[in-house]
Amino acid sequence: MYFENKTVEDIIVDQAVLVEVMEKNGLECHGGWDYDRMTFDKRFDIKEGRYYLRVFCTAVSGDCGNNSASLKILKPALGKYYYPHGVEYGDDEVFPAHLVKKCETILENVKKDLAELGIA
Repeated sequence: MYFENKTVEDIIVDQAVLVEVMEKNGLECHGGWDYDRMTFDKRFDIKEGRYYLRVFCTAVSGDCGNNSASLKILKPALGKYYYPHGVEYGDDEVFPAHLVKKCETILENVKKDLAELGIA
């Protein structure tokens, strides 16, 4: 499930600032990067299963490897984890309403934090 046109999509921000804001909101990037993109995740283990809120970013300049990138935030997604296959984001997945609302709140908080820094 992708969060369309109501969150942080298309914001461009310095990598160090984005990492700080994402971590403040519980989104982490542990190894989810290469030189021109980063992925921030928040894991949810609830009775319905394991889910991930993912915020994908791509470098518009600089290099993520040496922390010099300016990152463009892409469309965030919520996916369900299936062992051993991985995370599925498809339209045929069922996402609990309480989880979708929580993810929307997290993304709104990220946008608010960026706006407070003059970025959104």
